[in-house]
Amino acid sequence: MNLKTLLSSLLIAASAFGSVGAQTYPSKTISLIVPYPAGGPSDFFARKLQPDAAAKLGQTMIIENIGGAGGAIGMAKLLSSAADGHTLSLGSPMELVLAPMAIQGVKYKSEDFKLVAQFATTTTILAVRNSLNIKTVDELLALARKNADKPLSYGSVGPGSLYHLVGEKFSQLTKVQMLHVPYKGIAPLLTDLMGGQIDMAFLPMAGSIPQTLIDGKIQGLAVTAKAPHPLFKQFPAMATMKGLEAMDFDIWAGVQVHKNTPDAVVNTLNKAFYAAAEAPDNRKALEGSGNVVLASRSPAELARVYQGEIERYRAIAKSINLQPQ
Repeated sequence: MNLKTLLSSLLIAASAFGSVGAQTYPSKTISLIVPYPAGGPSDFFARKLQPDAAAKLGQTMIIENIGGAGGAIGMAKLLSSAADGHTLSLGSPMELVLAPMAIQGVKYKSEDFKLVAQFATTTTILAVRNSLNIKTVDELLALARKNADKPLSYGSVGPGSLYHLVGEKFSQLTKVQMLHVPYKGIAPLLTDLMGGQIDMAFLPMAGSIPQTLIDGKIQGLAVTAKAPHPLFKQFPAMATMKGLEAMDFDIWAGVQVHKNTPDAVVNTLNKAFYAAAEAPDNRKALEGSGNVVLASRSPAELARVYQGEIERYRAIAKSINLQPQ
């Protein structure tokens, strides 16, 4: 057999193997990695979508909370698993795009992942501990400048997370120095903010955050958007304030797989997760917690969207001179 014939045979065999793999997928329990501790927005999304997605796939799906390093530890676990669609992640630009730029120990690249579904987006809100006794951005800045020798502290889910970048952008635009305090996830960050251990944070308007604001456990000041949040119009849009026009940030949530996952498997997952997100009860829960539910997109459309998001967040990181830590 000559080399040309051998290569042809190998290609045919590989094609047949991929076809059989797709036809039998999923053949075992699916692991959905949430790269943060339980209780945060990502965990909220996962637990809402898991039952319907699993039913659509006809296979058991378990949620693994793997926090740390701004979500990078969970994403690294995905890449160390077989690229067969039995290990997924529920992530965002923070872990996919920002962590590789901000954390020296992260070895993966944004391009190592493939986006399966992008189902919701939300803005962030600047919130402070109640004991600061302030209710506006102007009051916050006045307090910070009055006590310039003691910088206000702000929490994030780790270096390079969107909440870190937003905090640094806010500090840059206002010329107010702030102390960054990293956490492993939103849940422990929120606990410390409510308890007064940190002064402020930029938080996603999703998961438990809206109810925490309603219950008065933290004080919201403004949303990082060009218009008020439709469910919380009492909080002004920061991007309409003089000098803060660049404070227009949102964040999306989606499901990812290893880039080498077969297209047929990606298509199957795409349909399952969009069906789960569009189920009436799930849609109501997502929207009720402050999210905008996105229309379904094909894997090809998502590939273009993902590339655009990579470029977008890399530009934000460059604007604040983000350095790996």
